[in-house]
Amino acid sequence: MSSYYGRPVIKEPVWQPEIPWYFFTGGLAGASSVLSLVARLRGNEPLARRSLYVAAAADLVSPVLLISDLGRPERFLNMFRVFKVTSPMSVGSWILGISGGASATAALLEATGRLKVVKYAAEAVSALTGGPLAVYTGTLVADTAVPVWHEARHELPFLFGSGAVASAGAAAAVAVPREHAGPARRLAVGGTIVENVVMQAMEKRLGMLGEPYHQEEAGTYAKLAKACSLGGAALIGAAGRRSRFAAVAGGALLLAGEAALRWSVFKAGFQSARDPKYTVAPQRERLGYGPSSATETNV
Repeated sequence: MSSYYGRPVIKEPVWQPEIPWYFFTGGLAGASSVLSLVARLRGNEPLARRSLYVAAAADLVSPVLLISDLGRPERFLNMFRVFKVTSPMSVGSWILGISGGASATAALLEATGRLKVVKYAAEAVSALTGGPLAVYTGTLVADTAVPVWHEARHELPFLFGSGAVASAGAAAAVAVPREHAGPARRLAVGGTIVENVVMQAMEKRLGMLGEPYHQEEAGTYAKLAKACSLGGAALIGAAGRRSRFAAVAGGALLLAGEAALRWSVFKAGFQSARDPKYTVAPQRERLGYGPSSATETNV
């Protein structure tokens, strides 16, 4: 399918490379804060403490990545001038701000051993906002005109959410002693399985629109993501309980796979925006022309 003058129908996103890294750190922060609170409630203090530190560190990195993408700090601060419930970016900015402040406060009080009541309250706020933080970026990219993102609006939040769960489990498996990391290992393996199932279901439902995930840079990152995440989860599940090396190596491999998945989604959006057929074919199908005529018609 060609377009007038050979130009794309829509413009490519303007997001910079910091954004897929933000998708990764935001998901890691959100899921780790939830894991920390659950571990605290179950009496697993080593897992709760170190997951809280992971969440706070990832929460602190996330705004830095956003500010770097925006170019100037005041642009990030301007997002807090209003709260617009219909805007995923506005809602997400507030979620990130509240989650980051709460997790940083809780981590600082945990490290100093002071103000336990305030610390527990901050942990609760961090965990309550952690879930939305882990999935909202999937909604954010779907709320665009980019075909491969918008048409996957039903699956992307679940894909990012399950990936965030796997990331939190993998990070805890690396940071927590083996005897206390059992729940984290199970979380890492379970999140990875769900993520890959969702990815397969998404590609199947997208049909032609799922092609970018097998092409160019997005395809390379997708293969890397699958190999690293499944390999890391297998290593954690099979030997993580017995071997500290296996837990660390498997966790690192899984984290690399989760970062690669975000890059695959990111690059797939750019690739689908460049090719007119991914914009026009779904529109023609919705108008009743059918997929065959859509691929044979010049725009």
